[in-house]
Amino acid sequence: MPSRRTFVKVSAAAGGALMLGGPRALHARPLSVPALDGVEPASQSLRILILGGTGFTGPHQVRYALARGHRLTLLNRGRREVDWPTEVEELVADRNEPGAVKAALAGRTWDVCIDNPTTLPFWVRDAGEALRGNVGQYVFISTISVYADNSRAGMDEQTELARYEGEDPLTETMDTYRASQGRLYGPLKVASEREGEKWFPGKTTVIRPGLIVGPGDQSDRFTYWPIRIDRGGEILAPGTGEDPTQIIDARDLAEWTIRMVEGKHMGIYNATGKPRAMAEMLYGIRAVTTSDAQFTWVPQEFLEKHQVRGWSDMPVWVPSRPDNAGWSRVSITRALDKGLTFRPLATTAADTIEWFKTLPAERQANMVSGIKPDREREVLAAWKVQA
Repeated sequence: MPSRRTFVKVSAAAGGALMLGGPRALHARPLSVPALDGVEPASQSLRILILGGTGFTGPHQVRYALARGHRLTLLNRGRREVDWPTEVEELVADRNEPGAVKAALAGRTWDVCIDNPTTLPFWVRDAGEALRGNVGQYVFISTISVYADNSRAGMDEQTELARYEGEDPLTETMDTYRASQGRLYGPLKVASEREGEKWFPGKTTVIRPGLIVGPGDQSDRFTYWPIRIDRGGEILAPGTGEDPTQIIDARDLAEWTIRMVEGKHMGIYNATGKPRAMAEMLYGIRAVTTSDAQFTWVPQEFLEKHQVRGWSDMPVWVPSRPDNAGWSRVSITRALDKGLTFRPLATTAADTIEWFKTLPAERQANMVSGIKPDREREVLAAWKVQA
């Protein structure tokens, strides 16, 4: 499939741009994003700048936006080659490089900027310096991890936010972020939200997703369950089955984000799924397979004793404790009022299995999340002895 894009590589050091023709030879097998059929065009074609666009949710945003008739420009590091169904302009710049974003975007205007991958507040500042006065709406994709208190159900957009305890969030780098081992994740997202509102007052939309799942997710934080269930046999399942889960298909999030910019909706919105019991999720996944999977539900106390960790060994699930009683019970009322919709769980599960089976065999054999097979058998055997 020919590459359909305009490729512009920006060099901040040179202070200019070099137009290069033809596809980028970054990967032997570029990601091919098919056209999305049956989508009605938007009433108005928008010029949309997406910061990112080639990761997990980005390709779904691009595909839906193209189907709606919008004109797309992407800015990212150029590390993933993607063949789009129609022309997409791509700008290459590293947001860690001083001046790179400003050089890439200088003198350009867009109706909307969607900021997908931001980890550090200074990335938002640099985008703000480049785009202030040049975009009509700035959309920042944040996270529900911005909330300080997970102890109560129904956390909404007014819930207290996590506090940054350092000297200046704008001085944080990827090195300091990684060294924090996740402790800075929520506080830096809070600081990034505020930086966006500073540079684009009255023009900012903040979207706070929960766990994003579906085809294309390389973290396996949900994918583990459809793949493990499809393989069949006795499956270690956490808790009683009544613990809540809350997930959102990347395609639902991406497509709703595009509809939000079409409607020019500003403000802050939690955007994750409706709460669903762990058992409902697992049995719902099993229903789309032909496997002989059987679940053995093991109490969290036993799992903790045997060092089986929630979220990593048992993806999606976390042990129930007073300090996280609000986990997977986040209010999404505002987003629902603005038209957030969801695919059936069966569709997400089936599409995830189909996508995962297209990956190389070595990748399929080494999932990033989820308990390892030998360890699973060991814990199940120990549980049977006690039971």
